Amino acid sequence: MAKRKNSQAEFVKWFGPLLDALRDLGGSAKPREASDKIAEKLNLNDEKLNESLNSGQSRYYNQVAWARQYLAWEGLLDTSQHGIWALSQKGEKTYLDDNESRAIFLKWVDIHRKAKKNKSENEILEEQEENEPDAFQNTNPTDLLQVLQSVSPYGFERICQRLLRESGFERVVVTGQSHDGGIDGHGILEINPFVSFKVLFQCKRYKGTVSRSQVGDFRNAMIGRAEKGIIITTGTFSSDAVKEANRDGAPQIELVDGEKLVEMFKKVELGVKPKTVYEVDLSFFEPYMDK
Repeated sequence: MAKRKNSQAEFVKWFGPLLDALRDLGGSAKPREASDKIAEKLNLNDEKLNESLNSGQSRYYNQVAWARQYLAWEGLLDTSQHGIWALSQKGEKTYLDDNESRAIFLKWVDIHRKAKKNKSENEILEEQEENEPDAFQNTNPTDLLQVLQSVSPYGFERICQRLLRESGFERVVVTGQSHDGGIDGHGILEINPFVSFKVLFQCKRYKGTVSRSQVGDFRNAMIGRAEKGIIITTGTFSSDAVKEANRDGAPQIELVDGEKLVEMFKKVELGVKPKTVYEVDLSFFEPYMDK
């Protein structure tokens, strides 16, 4: 049991590297950018980056997201701007070693254990192992990504068609049922009144990881037919798939993973209804808890 507990707290080792990565990126970055900077600086191998949780999401990126959450609770990261990880004034001057990171981790696990009196420390860590930070704090039984993963493959293509239209594309057509070399549809994106171009898209209703070879197959199918391609998935992309999508000298392919897809639905308010939610700020109450 002790060995399992240490495994579940593996994300603690990313505390210091995340602060360092954000400093290297000018003090702020998008989640994927910050995570990739850590991987680059520490020379993490593909086996580590591509490991998945039971839920299908990337174990590494989930762990870095939890590192970010603990640093935010500690006041080392600024949470005021949604979708951006930024250092606070305190965080800019803070450098963490393993012992200091461990102390922050134990402090906030204990705070959450006291706040959730029906939860043991192990139960809290088990929740964190398989969930993203937002899900841990505000569990929603109707999770958007789970809903998208539950629709039919053709239904997902039609939903993506609607999303592209809401995002500014014109003449969006779904062709997926014709098995057109992996192309599920196409549309026109107008940059300005003088410039527009055709975009091909592929929809993958996945819980797992899209591989490099799948990105390469999609590019081969689109060569000579469009200058731009988009792969939309409810899953994730392997690090090799990301490299393949951005390979020099080849048509660029935009990758939309489950996390980005949810944000796009929220941005255009498609299939979601905005509402005000008050989240308990445990950092405010921390000084008043029993020591």
